[in-house]
Amino acid sequence: MESQNRCSVIIIGAGISGISAAKVLAKNGIEDILILEASDSIGGRIKKQNFGNVSVELGAGWIAGVGGKECNPVWELAAQSGLRTCFSDYSNARYNIYDRSGKIFPSGVAGDTYKKAVESAIQKLRTDQNTSDVSDVSIYPTTPETPIELAIDFILHDFEMAEVEPISTYVDFGEREFLVADERGYEYLLYKMAEVFLFMSDGKILDNRLKLNTVVRELQQLRDGVKVTTEDGCVYEANYVILSVSIGVLQSHLISFNPQLPRWKTEAIEKCDVMVYTKIFLKFPKKFWPCGPGKEFFIYAHERRGYYTFWQQMENAYPGSNILVVTLTNGESKRIESQSDQETMIEAMEVLRNMFGPDIPEATDILVPRWWNNRFQRGSYSNYPIYANSQMVDNIKAPVGRIFFTGEHTSEKFNGYVHGGYLAGIDTGKALLEDMKTDNDRETDNGSVLQPLLALTLSQTDIVAGVRNCDIHTQLFHCNNKRGLTEAIL
Repeated sequence: MESQNRCSVIIIGAGISGISAAKVLAKNGIEDILILEASDSIGGRIKKQNFGNVSVELGAGWIAGVGGKECNPVWELAAQSGLRTCFSDYSNARYNIYDRSGKIFPSGVAGDTYKKAVESAIQKLRTDQNTSDVSDVSIYPTTPETPIELAIDFILHDFEMAEVEPISTYVDFGEREFLVADERGYEYLLYKMAEVFLFMSDGKILDNRLKLNTVVRELQQLRDGVKVTTEDGCVYEANYVILSVSIGVLQSHLISFNPQLPRWKTEAIEKCDVMVYTKIFLKFPKKFWPCGPGKEFFIYAHERRGYYTFWQQMENAYPGSNILVVTLTNGESKRIESQSDQETMIEAMEVLRNMFGPDIPEATDILVPRWWNNRFQRGSYSNYPIYANSQMVDNIKAPVGRIFFTGEHTSEKFNGYVHGGYLAGIDTGKALLEDMKTDNDRETDNGSVLQPLLALTLSQTDIVAGVRNCDIHTQLFHCNNKRGLTEAIL
């Protein structure tokens, strides 16, 4: 298929990074952009769905890092948009730990176990940072063995302390977290950003510069731009490309590069961990779980780590919704995705009956997101390994020729967070603008220096060979636009 009209910038992926990058470009006068999104809506891993007569967040659900001296930019966007949120207090979850017989562990036992686990986790992180052999589990201070130890270890390492201390998000923006509980969804923030530069009507984007259901499969570096080929055979060309897909997609090789990405780039991409985070929603005809202050979260202690461990009741967010959410991660997430929703409901109901008794009502509906098997996401968020250094981070986000990389995985301080993706998009947009300015300045300088020489060459050539002016100007254009291909193969 023939190439479509060329534009200045193609942005691949309409998540929060792609949209924020596009907004920066448009604000600075770069309006001939094209956004190619593989799915049927913008938002990426920010995605809502109606379930049990309310709007639930399948992916990102919280605004983390609120209440500090510096304002979280996503919290600021939420305030400007009037987005409804609810404060989430995790501190009491450790005192709502159920064993398999339905008994809650005494607060003293739970508190002591939690304290020891925190001390062990901190020591483990420090040890990991100071050892070259991160696979040697014998160096870890303690190994959790009992159900309560396994449950708390899961909470610490898969939730609270999945990052190396100190956590930049909480240091910079504050330690409070707010759950998005708005019928318009978390994605409403992206639509508010998009309406600044894309034509919208009745809350829908009608601008032909956004193409949904458009799966990019190949990026080819040209002498003076990038050619983008989609799954349905369409071809687009641009002076530059911003690649705003997840780290999981980069690792899956859904998109091929011609020429191939340099080794330093691929090695950095492969070293970044991909976390899978699955929130399973269950709808019930009535409540049977405790509600009230300090009861939003509760924990199930099982012999298998991460087995339906972390629960949340949605009454604070949506009173009367009768919805429970249980969160699984990584191995358990992948296992759940490979089985039917009915099998998952049977497992979840068995766990709930262990905690609350055999007479609780059966769930009337279940919703199981599948982020790992979604080929346009391949996971939930990035997580830098303990041994990551600044060079690895720089390599992940560094442009290759005229292809710029963005996304939460390119944020050194805030990777894994919505505000990380938002700020990364802004940074990439600014970096591209600077690069475009440099290119324009170079072309201007080259033109001013070469014009007198061209005039002389032109008169001589016309006499000798009769070459036309247009041929010489065409040659000059190509000479001044060789940037990109050489850098791409370094």
